[in-house]
Formats: sequence, structure tokens, C-alpha cells
Amino acid sequence: MSAATIKDVAREAGVSVASVSRALNGGHGVTAETSRRIHEAAQRLHYVPHAAARMLITRRTNTVGALLPDLYGEFFSELIRGIDLAARARGLHLLVSSSHDDADAAAVALRAMQGRVDGLLLMSPHADADFLRQNLPHDLPTVLMNTRPAGSDYCALSVDNDGGARLMVEHLLSLGHRRIAFIQGPPGNRDAGEREHGYREVLASHTPGSPAITLEGDFSEESGYRAGRQVLAMRPRPDAVFAANDMMAIGCMAALREAGICVPEEIAIGGFDDVPMARYVTPSLTTIQVHIAELGSQAMALLGEQIDHPGSVPAGTRRHVGAELVVRASSGAAIA
Repeated sequence: MSAATIKDVAREAGVSVASVSRALNGGHGVTAETSRRIHEAAQRLHYVPHAAARMLITRRTNTVGALLPDLYGEFFSELIRGIDLAARARGLHLLVSSSHDDADAAAVALRAMQGRVDGLLLMSPHADADFLRQNLPHDLPTVLMNTRPAGSDYCALSVDNDGGARLMVEHLLSLGHRRIAFIQGPPGNRDAGEREHGYREVLASHTPGSPAITLEGDFSEESGYRAGRQVLAMRPRPDAVFAANDMMAIGCMAALREAGICVPEEIAIGGFDDVPMARYVTPSLTTIQVHIAELGSQAMALLGEQIDHPGSVPAGTRRHVGAELVVRASSGAAIA
């Protein structure tokens, strides 16, 4: 049995093809009763509007794009979940791509999305003004997520990374830890850089003369594990380790546990993000809570406003998602 066409719907409802098109595309020019009859006819016939034809009429794809530096790990799965739920609530589909932290791959992905999406969510360390000018149409609604704002034209939503890092270091210092090491994120990553800045600032202001101790990391569990092995070789060893994200903190704890080091009795650990796994590791991880799914949903809401009501969101709008300290067992604090 062949699929129903728009002509079949018109015949079933006793109206013109033009009336069917207007009713199904949310246009004006049909009465409420006619619209109801058309929708009921379309439902009975299991009619599915042709996407390409609808695009020609509405000039909308009903699809938004999200370009992220990676798709692996709990942070990105939570972020995508938040974006997708908010997109579906608006009747939009989500097209996701990853640049794998490569500038050329990011440029290719952006160009591939052109004409396929009504708006774009972008998280990339490469998104400076020149990059966006070369790879994005100037009139495509775009929201930058945790990406250094490039000029004044793009809306941006970001996490208070610096403030969150300060909370963590102040917490560790309040527990008597003085030699606090920091596991860095990928070079050039905005989140990691801001978190390291907060770490260094608090150390400098609260413990003058205490050196910053930094270890290389890339946000993966493996890099946290490698950093943990480096901590084991240090003399004297740090009292505490603050990792720029939870997955590195978890990897570091694994290396310490493997060597028989007790966390937090011998070395305290803190992370950043509060991914779901953080509360279930042993000991449970003290971390900075970022509502990751909320970051995605808020970014989608900001993008949706630009798509539905062009000009309603001022160019260069900046919004922030707060970060909160969540104290668990790994930092050594007394927990009620």
C-alpha cells in the first residue's frame, strides 16, 4: 500500500491542497473547524508531511545542531541529554557532531551543518572570531557553550569555572591541606584554564610561598591515573589533589588505591562537574557541582528564542550557570 499524499488528505477532508498545507504547517487562512478536520483526516490516513516540501514552505528544518569537542564520557552524555530534552519540548530534532578537539574537523562539521539546521550550539576551544567568521553564516542563530566569546555578536552560556575552583581550593585549605596539586585539562581548553586560574589565585592569596603543583591531564580517567602515579613518586607528596574534572579525579583515586594509599586519610581528592558516577565511587567524591543537563537545556532555550523570535535576544548576551561545592568523603571533611 502506497503512502498517503497531501492530495489524499485534501480529498478525505473535502478541502483544497492549499488548505491542507496551511493547516499542517501552522499557517493562517483556515478556520479552527477546517483545521481540526484536516488534522483528523491526516491522522486517519497516517499522512507524514514531506520534510523537503515543508522546508520550502516554512524555510525551517526543525533541526538544531550541536558541535561538541567530544561525545565520550558522562559530562557530554548529560549535556546532550539536557539539549535533546529541551529541543524535543520545542518540537525540534537534534543533530550532534564532534570535532575531537581538532580545528579542521570542527570547521568541516560546521560547514556540513549549514542549510540543515535552524540554529547551532557550539562548544569548541577553536571558536575565536576568525574561525566563526570563516565557518558560520552570520545570520545563523548560534549559542556558544563554555567557549570564549568571539566578539560581541554571539550569545554565550558558560559555567563559573573560576568561582567553582576557588570554592574547592578554599575547602581543601580549610581542612588543613597545604600542598595541593592540580591536574590540568587539555591545553587551550577554556574550562580547564579558568579552573586552573582559580586554583592558582586562591593558593597565592591564602598560602603565600606555597608553590602551585600542576600535573598534565586531558579530562580522561587515564590521564588522571597517570597523574596519580606521578603523585606517588613525589617527595614530599601533596596533601591533596584537585582535578579539573571528576573523571581525572576518579582515575587518580584508582592509582592511589592501587598503591595502598588511603583516600582521604593520606591524600585528599577533589573534582569538578559532579557527574553521576561521583557519588558512587569509594570514597564518594567531593566535587564542584555543575548542573550539566541544565547547561544544555538553558543553552537550547536561549537558542530557541533566537530561532522563534529573531532579534529578541540582544547580540552578545552572556549568561552563567553557577557552580556549588558538594562535600563528600574524598576530601576528608566531617560529613553529618
